[in-house]
Amino acid sequence: MGKKTLAVVVSLDVEEEGLFSGSYPREGAGLSNIPQLRCLEFLPTEFGLPLTLLCDYPVLRHGPSRDVLAGVLSRVGGELGAHLHPWNTPPFPDMPWPEPVSTSVMPVAVFRDKLHNLQAAVADFAGRPARSFRMGRWNLFRRAMAVLPEAGFAVDSSVAPLRHVPGGPDHFLAPADPYWLHLEGPQGPRLLEAPTTQLPLIPGTPRLAKALAEAFPSRRDAVLGGFMKTLTLGVNPVWMPEATMRLAALAHVWRGGRALTLFWHSSELLPGASPHFPDRAAVDAFIAKVRRFAGWLRRTFDVRGTTLEGLAGPEFSWPACSPGSRPNSTADWR
Repeated sequence: MGKKTLAVVVSLDVEEEGLFSGSYPREGAGLSNIPQLRCLEFLPTEFGLPLTLLCDYPVLRHGPSRDVLAGVLSRVGGELGAHLHPWNTPPFPDMPWPEPVSTSVMPVAVFRDKLHNLQAAVADFAGRPARSFRMGRWNLFRRAMAVLPEAGFAVDSSVAPLRHVPGGPDHFLAPADPYWLHLEGPQGPRLLEAPTTQLPLIPGTPRLAKALAEAFPSRRDAVLGGFMKTLTLGVNPVWMPEATMRLAALAHVWRGGRALTLFWHSSELLPGASPHFPDRAAVDAFIAKVRRFAGWLRRTFDVRGTTLEGLAGPEFSWPACSPGSRPNSTADWR
């Protein structure tokens, strides 16, 4: 029997340092991590896994960072996508909420203007707007998600299934594989959602956890937050041990999954810029882990490396979803 075909996306949130500090400055955050992107060029050259670089506004407006991006893309190709940090992307109207302002309350017009300025920065650098998008802090509520197609985006990757953030959008039961969203009904524009790959260790348990959380609202955060820590498989190389990543890929394909979407942050490549990687030895060990996993994927599956934008191409066919429906009986994306 031949190997199972598996599309694999390697996506990075390319952004300033300070993500893990708990502060959200409008200006002044460092961009020393951007040159570290060069250390990932082995993924496309050795393993055929192109990079999807989801860049935020400060990166796109910073000359030295633009030079690094131009060099990486010219040498190994890949995709330049967009990543929105609303606290440092203009405009900055006065709003009655502290940063980071949730897209559940941010005026849609303000969100739309921020997307416009982000896309203008992408086009200024790349010559055309971005086609793929990820929201900072995973904070993309449906009212904001509906704006993405009009801003030129064809693919979103702001959903992390089984991840619960108090006060955040509810994507706990979202599918692990990509799916098309019809955000304004069947005749409206559509958007491909390409969630980061996370799935339950035991099928069916997410619904039980959700039912338990709804039955005991005072324990909701503990129940749903604990699920990811104990009963979730995934391929994020920062969040998950290597053995878990391999088990996640095997289980996903065995259950009918056809795509893996990996992600991490560019700042996690800079020693000391995140609590996970305090020094060069820790970063080097992380890069070695990514290399081993890429090699294992190649040996185990018929890997088709692609970008986020590539997932929306004609060679792939994904199920459709409209607001209120549940593709594969698992979508919940309020």
